[in-house]
Amino acid sequence: MSMMMQPQIILLREGTDTSQGKGQLIGNINACQAVMDSIRTTLGPRGMDKLVWTGQKVTISNDGATIMRLLEIVHPAAQMMVDISMSQDAEVGDGTTSVVLLAAEFLKQAKGYVEEDVHPQIIVRAYRRACRLAVDRLKELMVGVEALKDADAKRSMLEKCAGTALNSKLVSGHKDFFAPMVVDAISALDEDCDINMVGVKKVPGGSITDSFMVNGVAFKKTFAYAGFEQMTKTFAEPKVLLLNLELELKSEKENAEVRITDPQEYQSIVDAEWRIIYEKLEACVDCGANVVLSTLPIGDLATQYFADRGMFCAGRVGQEDMQRSAKALGATVQTTVNGLDASVLGKCAKFEERQVGGERYNLFTGCPQAHTVTIVLRGGSDQFIEESHRSIHDALMIVKRCIKSLTVVAGGGAIEMELSNHLREYARTIDGKAQAIINSFSRALEIIPRQLADNAGFDSTGVLMLLRQKHFKGEAEGRWYGVNCDVEGICDTFESGVWEPADNKINSIAAACEAACVVLSIDETVRNPQSEQQNQAKQEHGRISAGMGGRGMAGMMGGRGGRGLGRGIRSYRGRGGA
Repeated sequence: MSMMMQPQIILLREGTDTSQGKGQLIGNINACQAVMDSIRTTLGPRGMDKLVWTGQKVTISNDGATIMRLLEIVHPAAQMMVDISMSQDAEVGDGTTSVVLLAAEFLKQAKGYVEEDVHPQIIVRAYRRACRLAVDRLKELMVGVEALKDADAKRSMLEKCAGTALNSKLVSGHKDFFAPMVVDAISALDEDCDINMVGVKKVPGGSITDSFMVNGVAFKKTFAYAGFEQMTKTFAEPKVLLLNLELELKSEKENAEVRITDPQEYQSIVDAEWRIIYEKLEACVDCGANVVLSTLPIGDLATQYFADRGMFCAGRVGQEDMQRSAKALGATVQTTVNGLDASVLGKCAKFEERQVGGERYNLFTGCPQAHTVTIVLRGGSDQFIEESHRSIHDALMIVKRCIKSLTVVAGGGAIEMELSNHLREYARTIDGKAQAIINSFSRALEIIPRQLADNAGFDSTGVLMLLRQKHFKGEAEGRWYGVNCDVEGICDTFESGVWEPADNKINSIAAACEAACVVLSIDETVRNPQSEQQNQAKQEHGRISAGMGGRGMAGMMGGRGGRGLGRGIRSYRGRGGA
């Protein structure tokens, strides 16, 4: 009786909503499955594209990370799918859709055990055990470059991996054109393979096959003042001066007061301003430079001055282009013209200004110091060029990863089926609940070949039965059989040249398993009313985000899972989803 008279203890602020228990866990799993359903049809070479309209911009893409970033999913558990997709994109560059499918399928397989009151930590331990076994088996199966039979094994491997990455992209029909270009671009870099040294420029107009690669630096012609028509547009073995200062006759930036007692003194002040600008220009000429670039404006006086002396100049050069030029030409960016000498100048084999479509481009080729390349993409529409850029970026990341590891596995769902068979065989050797859970983990790996077959319009059940039969025999020649997306059936994808870096698959499986374990470890969600007010404030400031209102958030956070997420991603389904 005395206990009932004790005052109520309030730990959380008034209006805070808490949801916990089995219902909350299942709701989170349903939310993650809803995310998977929104992008599952983009997987593979026959995957469909998604059109996402944010109210201001239209994006057409089948890249998982791009789509999920544009959806701006607000469900806290479903946000985990976005995070692993972004991490896969940053780490490997490709496989952003696969990692989401795997994570959501792991959760789907665990859902039945949660409903049967199996403790989530038992599922988590079994999943992590299965993940370690799968990764160890994958490392045993991966093929190193020294084991390949081609005469030029490394080059062949890189081109096949780049072609596999481009297979599922919008430019898949031109993979034979882009794959060698991507390999050449990465091969031209230094040992660290810094992707920032690969510049990608987009010029509307022309065909996609009009794209080309410059083995050096290329950037769009900057704003030009009067006198640029008289400048020399081509130099052989030029000397390049890079500046970070203005070459312009203008008044002082700061307010200044000059008091004079004689009108003749005013002319001396004007003469001093002219003398300063001419001294700067003379210093640029005396150092022996043929080409002068600056991140700040180069005015009409300087432009005419350099043109009269057979030189070329360009102002307002982008910071990124200036940094790449400095590394490629071996030049040092100067902030003053005092003390200029030949040691600060950059060199290259050739400089020219070339017409590309409707734009003029400045090209530096044959750069001896640092290694950099520029890919100029052409296309008929802005959406097509943007998607081509994303495709090229994924291929560049894949080739970079291949060069680092020099190990590959077969794609087309072959490695997933082999790992699934290995885990199924292992599960037979153990007892207890872990046996059933590891079996479920192995079934979840089959989502990749199943979805590849579905997206190609094939009977996924029949294709999976053929793959299980091949991999169950345990023969070495059958371990690389995957889905044939051209003709309904299966084939040896390794022999077909469908190769992926081993690091891609290792990272996908590990990240997906870790994300699934994190979601399974959550048994309570606390919604602070202050966070809801912040979300509403973001809406008022024009941020395109769906499901941020009170009812939508309450539905998503209250354990109803998929139904709440439907409001959470209505920007995809309602405003422009494919």
